[in-house]
Amino acid sequence: MRKKKINAYQIIKVIVCILILAVVVFPFIWMILSTFKLQKDIIKWPPSIWPKAWTLQNYTKVFKRIPLAIYIRNTVIFAGGVSICSAFLDSLAGYAFARLNFKGKKWLFNLIILTMLIPFQIIMIPLYMELNDMNLLNTFFGLIITRATSAYGIFFMCSSYTGLPESLEEAARIDGLNEFGIFARIMFPLNKPTFITFFIFCLTSNWNDLIYPLMMTNSTNMRTLPAGLAMFVGEGVRETGPALAGALISILPLFVLYCFAQKYFVEGIAVSGMKE
Repeated sequence: MRKKKINAYQIIKVIVCILILAVVVFPFIWMILSTFKLQKDIIKWPPSIWPKAWTLQNYTKVFKRIPLAIYIRNTVIFAGGVSICSAFLDSLAGYAFARLNFKGKKWLFNLIILTMLIPFQIIMIPLYMELNDMNLLNTFFGLIITRATSAYGIFFMCSSYTGLPESLEEAARIDGLNEFGIFARIMFPLNKPTFITFFIFCLTSNWNDLIYPLMMTNSTNMRTLPAGLAMFVGEGVRETGPALAGALISILPLFVLYCFAQKYFVEGIAVSGMKE
């Protein structure tokens, strides 16, 4: 067997990849280690990576100062509900725009895409007034219903359904399937990686959202994790240790979800890139 020659380009490429990986991973390592530091060790200069005295008081402060379990529950209901509704409805709408022919389809699709250009700051006050008039403030239904679908999700799912072969639909129609049957039994299973990819994107975005849940709720029992962790950052005093501990707790569910869905996530990104 001949030994593979390793040229200078490959060595440089590996070194550059390792450096980029170190730059990306270092903030997470620093955050994890800082959750076990005292406040004075976190803010001291020059900074140190390893804790001088290991402690769990940052985690105990988080659970004592804020109702963390309630915030986690609220975040799961809000982010999970929005992600499930948005992924399902956007998948249906994306399939309709990609595979069905109906009057005004092009104009309606362009109108939906144009809404992506409108910043949330422009509609936040009218949205608040509308939910207030409907008595939906401070409710999970009010939080979820306004984000049950999105223009980005429709565009994302429409792009993925466009690349599927038309012969599958023709064969299904010959077998007697209706449009919903074609979607549920053929198109959706083939598009599962893209669906899971969008679900993770949507869940991450809503899980970390601060402004929208904070604006639509006025009760401590309805706060989400980002709003609860913001209580550790005041005007004059910043409790960095508990804030970092809470941030680590908040990202763990997303990290676990990504570990289980990594195969579909990577496949969905790869397939989307090939289609475009």
